[in-house]
Amino acid sequence: MLKYAKQWVPSIVIALVISLFVRTYVAEAMKVPTGSMIPTIQINDRLIVEKMLWMTTLEHGDIVVFNPPVAGDENKRYVKRLIGLPGDTIEIKDGNLYRNDEVIDEPYLQEKMNYTFGPITVPADHYFFLGDNRNISYDAHLWDTPFVDKDKLIGKVVLEFSNPF
Repeated sequence: MLKYAKQWVPSIVIALVISLFVRTYVAEAMKVPTGSMIPTIQINDRLIVEKMLWMTTLEHGDIVVFNPPVAGDENKRYVKRLIGLPGDTIEIKDGNLYRNDEVIDEPYLQEKMNYTFGPITVPADHYFFLGDNRNISYDAHLWDTPFVDKDKLIGKVVLEFSNPF
């Protein structure tokens, strides 16, 4: 028995260390608990989140996981769509999203927004996020501080698996 332990323990330890490294710094699988991103992401869908943000350029429309600037939720993970990059001016009126005074086509939305917001300008090293299910999503348009600090970003969603049930 000791002979088998000497053979397998080092391999198991190396596998665990590599697994923890990958999960912490490279990519992680996550489950979505809410409907704020419907229809794009359903409740209980699973995501692969790439965490190497230093190697990635975030762009408008990316789906990102982050810790929100919401009192009591600072350690939770939110999944939302990136709407505003640093320097962008965001406004919501007449059911449309305006970025830098241009109407943005958002084919992933099921219904127009039924609220107004802004205009606001995204500060340096911050981002502005909204859910795809805009009228029920608890997102930046409802937060006291609508901007997410760059240091609070966890990763970018690179793959989504629908819940088969």
